[in-house]
Amino acid sequence: MKVFNFGSINIDMVYRVPHLVQPGETLSSRSLETVLGGKGANQSVALARAGIDVRHIGRIGKSDQWAAEQMQAAGVDMQGVESVDGPSGHAIIQVDDSGENSIILHGGANQSFDRGVLEQRLSEAAPGDWLLMQNECNDIAEAFEIARQRQMSIAFNPAPMTAAVRQLPLAQCDVLIVNETEAADLAETDDPDEALAILAQRYPDTRLVLTLGSRGALLQYEGQQVSEAAVPVDVVDTTGAGDTFVGYFLAGLMQGLAERDALQRACRAAALSVTVAGATPSIPTLAEVDSTQDD
Repeated sequence: MKVFNFGSINIDMVYRVPHLVQPGETLSSRSLETVLGGKGANQSVALARAGIDVRHIGRIGKSDQWAAEQMQAAGVDMQGVESVDGPSGHAIIQVDDSGENSIILHGGANQSFDRGVLEQRLSEAAPGDWLLMQNECNDIAEAFEIARQRQMSIAFNPAPMTAAVRQLPLAQCDVLIVNETEAADLAETDDPDEALAILAQRYPDTRLVLTLGSRGALLQYEGQQVSEAAVPVDVVDTTGAGDTFVGYFLAGLMQGLAERDALQRACRAAALSVTVAGATPSIPTLAEVDSTQDD
């Protein structure tokens, strides 16, 4: 099995600030770092570092080839990534002294897909392969349809959440990974516990994973709920932690781990990632994650 990840590639401009800027406030940053990012790129790198054959489907501006080279160096198959005219997707990220972040996204090349491109990129997918998606690229609905035609399994992380997500055929997902805000939005309730119950009833054949940040994660599937506490660590930067979790959780399922073990390993990987600054630079290797198992 392999994963085809139809996902964003962003150029992250990370500003270190004493606190997240407030409305009407002008704030000087202490530093600026320009690095590879994007939920799609991050999740592909996490899958590759977890030992999975992952083929990225994406687009990037011609001036940012260095970002694609970094993904390839991490073990991601980049044959499905095209360099195009115009800007890459990019993110302006504030990171404060407590490690929390605030992010502004510009879609750029991530919003330039069409059905023909997706059909071509998925032409080598075999039944049982996985299609992983986030919500930073256009034509997500078309990707769902093509994946089902090719008898692929589907994992979806609807971040950033938009109203259009509710119109997608989410019942087709084999894995749906959401945070508390996304779950509440999808379920149209302010209660995260109620949201999980609503989504479980709505999508009974889907592995629903609810990430809870510093409180760990929950998994609901076939009437059973599994919870895993977060690993306590000294937080440096939370950017990319959710993407690390997604990649490692899906990798665990593909590698035959039980749901509880996959959830536990994903939480350990996410915890390690927040101890290092940056998105893709913070994603640990499988050996690093496994070395923490008995800590």
